[in-house]
Amino acid sequence: MRHRHRVVALAYDRLALFEFGIVTEAFALPRPELNVPWYEFSVCSIDTTPLRVTGGMTITANGGLSALRRADTIVIPGWRDADEPPPAALLTALQRAHRRGARVLSICSGVFVLAAAGLLDGKRATTHWRYAQRLAARFPKIRVEPDVLYIDEGRVMTSAGSAAGIDLCLHVIRKDYGARIANQVARRLVVPPHRDGGQAQFIPSPVPQEHARGLAQLTEWAQTNLHRPLTVAALARQAKMSARSFARRFRAEVGTTPHRWIIHQRLLAAQHRLETTDDSIDRVAEAVGLQTAATLRQHFQQRLGTSPTAYRRQFNVRSVRL
Repeated sequence: MRHRHRVVALAYDRLALFEFGIVTEAFALPRPELNVPWYEFSVCSIDTTPLRVTGGMTITANGGLSALRRADTIVIPGWRDADEPPPAALLTALQRAHRRGARVLSICSGVFVLAAAGLLDGKRATTHWRYAQRLAARFPKIRVEPDVLYIDEGRVMTSAGSAAGIDLCLHVIRKDYGARIANQVARRLVVPPHRDGGQAQFIPSPVPQEHARGLAQLTEWAQTNLHRPLTVAALARQAKMSARSFARRFRAEVGTTPHRWIIHQRLLAAQHRLETTDDSIDRVAEAVGLQTAATLRQHFQQRLGTSPTAYRRQFNVRSVRL
């Protein structure tokens, strides 16, 4: 980085304090132990008056919308009312920032601000499962995916309800600094570095406890056996279920298909190896169950937008850091 990456969070009257707290914890807290040039953080507000905050407090932001002109990343931590149109000045400022290359994130209902600005037209997006139908009905140009924790569309990212903002912030840190740094931040937060699946696992539905325990044991086993051919049939046998019942139960509880989950786990394991070892790309691919360097490169490009070699050059502990 030529300068410290500037993150600006939006504050507004009736601010959602938990979502705002997630953003400040992720990007504003000094982290000298990481030995990387951490983010430069500031807060901007639509209003100049003290802002009411959920829980009976008031706060004052240290800047107005002009702060968005220099932001590298802008975060919308919720919105005060999904049915209330955001101010035109805010939408214009977001559009200008996005046009010049800024990255824009939303947490929970903050997606309605990005949608109103037109930044999600033709893109995939998510929000809290309670708002998904409303978002899809009001903004038909958006491909709403209600069963995921977050969606990365390059310079526009959206996350589901409240705590999914942690997942998105860790994802951003992982993109900027690599898996090793993101894991250290997650450890300090005392949260998993990556939660699997999506919102489907949180929507109320009866789940037999014996199956829940079985899948927890299965996912732990799979993560330590990524070098094996982990087909749906093999996973179902390990879980002592029929393949059809297993696939259905896995999707209901984890929020994605077994195949997509396994691919993601293999990519996470590959990232770790690329950061911490000098193994050849072929050896990394074999160790995580992707068999060949060509397959690993294909998945890296599709999911991460880079190559294994470029990723290692940027994030390996022996390389020059950001």
